[in-house]
Amino acid sequence: MIVASTFTARDITNQSAHEVAMNEALAKANVDHERVKLEHDRMLAEINDATLPSLGLTSTKMKRVMQKIEQVAPTDISVLITGEAGTGKEIIARTVHLLSPRSKNRFIVVKCSDLPAELIESELFGYPKGAFTGTYRDRIGRFEAAEGGTIFLDEIGDLPLLLQSRLQRVLKEGVYTPVGESGHRPVDVRVIAATDKNLRALIEDGKFRSDLYYQLSLFSIESIPLRDRPEDIGKLIDHFIRKFNRKFKKNISGLDDTTLLRLQTYAYPGNLWELESMVERAFIGTSNGVLPIQVPPDGNPGPTLNVFDGRLTEFLPFEEYQRKYIQLVLDSTGGKVSGEGGAAEILQIHPQTLFSKMKRLGIKR
Repeated sequence: MIVASTFTARDITNQSAHEVAMNEALAKANVDHERVKLEHDRMLAEINDATLPSLGLTSTKMKRVMQKIEQVAPTDISVLITGEAGTGKEIIARTVHLLSPRSKNRFIVVKCSDLPAELIESELFGYPKGAFTGTYRDRIGRFEAAEGGTIFLDEIGDLPLLLQSRLQRVLKEGVYTPVGESGHRPVDVRVIAATDKNLRALIEDGKFRSDLYYQLSLFSIESIPLRDRPEDIGKLIDHFIRKFNRKFKKNISGLDDTTLLRLQTYAYPGNLWELESMVERAFIGTSNGVLPIQVPPDGNPGPTLNVFDGRLTEFLPFEEYQRKYIQLVLDSTGGKVSGEGGAAEILQIHPQTLFSKMKRLGIKR
């Protein structure tokens, strides 16, 4: 009887430990579920804030892009978005998705260049448990995750040829085969692809399938570089200021007209990425008021300040005129006096001379 009692006690102990472990696992699962839900809600908020309609862009070229989006969004055909890196191809793709009947389902982003060649197939199409040594559960691929929604294949020109063949089958037949399986699975997904490469040149070099190209390019949209739409710069800066005011919990109101003019003549080799970085960098040392954005030197002297353009129409004492003029130049450089792109360089005077004038005229950076 003592032995039996001992065994019972051990069983209860083991059962209790098992229940504790199960409860901890359930609690962790609930936490993970809430974390995923919060992340999903955050991503939806960011997506809704980063669509072309929400940006309110006014340039003629971007209005034409919006017209093409509105034309293709209600359909289910594939879309190919072309254009330089950083011009907002993902924003265009998200806008197509959110204006389509699939908008309530997922928008899955795949950056083809970020995935190692040996993992791309399993990432896109998944695999069942046991497909490889050490795989104890099914792996859901990106296409299955996007079921009923949209999958955005960014940098499609970097997709290996073997995977191009698999993707062509998805587009043509609406089926795919998970890694390690022989049977086909149906999938209902809209494909939007993007590239900054010349796919026709890749076809000639044998690096891209012509049949996939023609299937993807049933409808094409060109993403416009910033240098070709300076009218949009102000709206984009307003968008980034709202974004970083939320992120940094600040209250930046905008930027001065002279800085905006300089920004509208800059070439932006990095396009939207570069403009967003410029705005974020300016937030670091600013608490409120006007944003002192530094415009990188690019060989373009920028707009010439005409003091008779309506900003300074009244007659002023010479020192007061100097004070206002120097202040305008300092505003355009974000308070930078010396060095490349500084106020002294623009005014073509020695930095120490400018410091002396600023002190005498009561000008503060």
